[in-house]
Amino acid sequence: MKKINILIAGATGYIGVQLVKLLYQHKFVKISYLCGNSSVGKNMSQYDSTFKDNKLPKIKRFNKKYLEEVDVIFTALPNGDAQKISNLLLKKNKLIDLSGDFRINKPREYLRWYRKKHLSRKNIKKSIYLLPEVNNESISKFKIISCPGCYPTSILLPLIPLIYKNLVSNKNIIIDSKSGYSGAGKSVHNKYKNKNLYESLSIYGVANHKHNPEISQELLRYTKKNVEYNFTPHLIPMFRGILSCIYVDVNKNSSPDKIINYLRKFYKNSYFIQIMKKNTLLSTNSVINTNNCKISVCELKNKKRILIVSVIDNLIKGGSGQAVQNFNKIYKFREYEGLK
Repeated sequence: MKKINILIAGATGYIGVQLVKLLYQHKFVKISYLCGNSSVGKNMSQYDSTFKDNKLPKIKRFNKKYLEEVDVIFTALPNGDAQKISNLLLKKNKLIDLSGDFRINKPREYLRWYRKKHLSRKNIKKSIYLLPEVNNESISKFKIISCPGCYPTSILLPLIPLIYKNLVSNKNIIIDSKSGYSGAGKSVHNKYKNKNLYESLSIYGVANHKHNPEISQELLRYTKKNVEYNFTPHLIPMFRGILSCIYVDVNKNSSPDKIINYLRKFYKNSYFIQIMKKNTLLSTNSVINTNNCKISVCELKNKKRILIVSVIDNLIKGGSGQAVQNFNKIYKFREYEGLK
């Protein structure tokens, strides 16, 4: 099969570097352009030593003329930048965006949470939020694929099927999530320079984190219920990985065993989702450098509630790996192509 020509914009960020690694080993991909700003003229080997012997193009500044030579554009850029690129897309192009630019369906909500006007409102209707294991909609008609955020990935994968099936309550949900500091991007050391990232745990984004509208939107979309939850994110002193603890009420005629059995049934054909034995105490160590999501259901002292634990690698399953999964979905490749 002829290889698909791609361009990666934002190739030297934490997620961008990981994305280049994955797409370089994808047998149906040719990386035609790597784009950046401060990194123009440099080689990828200056950002990761594993690229030393790889024949990758040097980093260039994005130019719209490149769109004539590529099929797919991956954008791992600060919020707002992918919107600008989306306005330049040609008929042949698909855009796979890893930022928050097309995650929110309503421009007013985007302005509220991101505190900036949406620069490509016309393209929102041409985009789809694609959580690959859950979304069965035909995606061929969409020009733009919006990849879920890292925290929402760890949260939506267990909650969507359980709330939809009415096995757990859609009220009084507490979500306590912890992420390695790479989740805040390369500017994390400037943002949190007084937080002692390497030796302390920091709470942030209480009540106003940008992933809140994304979580609410997708839970309503798939369950048809307004879900009441409180989400609190934390940065922890490690580079990568997310662990989400989700506390929910168990509905009548449900039980931890029924919940586990249904999750296994729901995800039986999903290569990357693993439902663990009851009361398995998960660690991010078991998913680092993989595209896997592991989910555990744990009993609590209060028998009316359970703890759902979900772990992912934020840079892969919560970022670049999911983008490659969505790329595979567009072209109907095997789900794990480039991701094994």
